[in-house]
Amino acid sequence: MTRRLTLTIIAILAGFCAARGSEPGMAAIPATIYRPLFRAEKAPRDLPVAAFQLDVRPVTNGEFLVFVRENPKWQRSKVKGLFADERYLTHWAGDLEPGNARPEQPVTNVSWFAAKAFAASQGKRLPTTAEWEAAAGAGFTVVDGSTEKEFQQAVTLWYGTPSPALLPDAGTGRANFFGVRDLHGLIWEWTSDFNSALVTGDARGDTGLERQLFCGAGSLGASDPGNFAAFMRFGFRSSLRAGYTVHNLGFRCAKDL
Repeated sequence: MTRRLTLTIIAILAGFCAARGSEPGMAAIPATIYRPLFRAEKAPRDLPVAAFQLDVRPVTNGEFLVFVRENPKWQRSKVKGLFADERYLTHWAGDLEPGNARPEQPVTNVSWFAAKAFAASQGKRLPTTAEWEAAAGAGFTVVDGSTEKEFQQAVTLWYGTPSPALLPDAGTGRANFFGVRDLHGLIWEWTSDFNSALVTGDARGDTGLERQLFCGAGSLGASDPGNFAAFMRFGFRSSLRAGYTVHNLGFRCAKDL
């Protein structure tokens, strides 16, 4: 199947998914094919991705505050060290006091465990890497962002710009073809993926989901060796463990369609 025909089918499916509808605050992402940046020697080159729903914007401080109020074990002073490091929510003034962290800013300094627990509390889950890439690979006006110069320039600019001390509010970025915002240009995002080609000391002899975790941001979803953004993302992933927290690492939720 040619690339043009594939993209035409995806565009048709995008309209189909939109017609089926999605939950408030979520966008429908059509079924597609994901090609991992790295893969095992005998692993399939292409991975099918079923249609799904993805939050239009990252989870905010305000939303996470409601979560920790209802789930005290995830409050900063009560979370177990196994599930979050010492930087967990350090930018908040207290357990239930975000302080200078505005309610509409994306929540950061949260571990994979905390993000996974929040998603479950909403009846959702974290997106897989393939799902995240399927959504993030779309340009502003076309399905395939690699063909849109303006989109590629925006992604490249983000990688060359340090994260500001005061993050913009979530959802203020330009929407992509699917109506999803801030997949690029705001924060890195946790994802959960079983199809890892990454092997680290933590992965040896351990197939648990928490050992096969990923984050995503600024990806064009390509396996092109010239796609430096994808390689930067891969490098960042390899530095993480499930309990790590980072000042510009947050998350959004997904759900089956």
